[in-house]
Amino acid sequence: MKKVVVLDYGSGNLRSAERALARVGADVTVTSDLDAAMAADGLVVPGVGAFAACMAGLRRVRGERAVGRRLAGGRPVLGICVGMQILFARGVEHGVETEGCGEWPGTVERLEAPVLPHMGWNTVKAPAGSVLFDGLDAETRFYFVHSYGVREWELRPGDGFAEPLVTWAEHGVPFVAAAENGPLMATQFHPEKSGDAGAALLQNWLGIL
Repeated sequence: MKKVVVLDYGSGNLRSAERALARVGADVTVTSDLDAAMAADGLVVPGVGAFAACMAGLRRVRGERAVGRRLAGGRPVLGICVGMQILFARGVEHGVETEGCGEWPGTVERLEAPVLPHMGWNTVKAPAGSVLFDGLDAETRFYFVHSYGVREWELRPGDGFAEPLVTWAEHGVPFVAAAENGPLMATQFHPEKSGDAGAALLQNWLGIL
């Protein structure tokens, strides 16, 4: 069984994520222990609430170090919801800018839509070659709960680097629904709340560990 740590930094649907990963065959531990986060086959960074609060909690447990060190060694990390957002360079909420982990360039900002939050089931547009969405058709729906997102993907492929695979969705405006960039992957939606579709996605992620 693949060993997965769900990082506990005071934010996220920890038990839901734990149950969803166990359902697809992972050996799951929920902890804030940095050594355990580093030793696991895969690290999951969940997150709900405000960008600034999540970053503060992450720094309290040195979670950004665990993410950076794992990625430097090519070891898989999966961000979920605000756990995806904090991987970007910055978040802007109510006019306040907060520095993120900076693993990807870009800004998390409020969506422009008639109704916020974006809450409920939505389809996504996954690119060819996606690992996360392998075997899932275009009509598959995933569960979203958010008012903020990344509306522009700023990372461009460089020499010797494969182009990241970016999945899009739309609520008022297009936004990044998921991203796959080598060992770093993330979803704006909640796979742990997305039923069989979410289970299939998590199973695909476990397959790369």
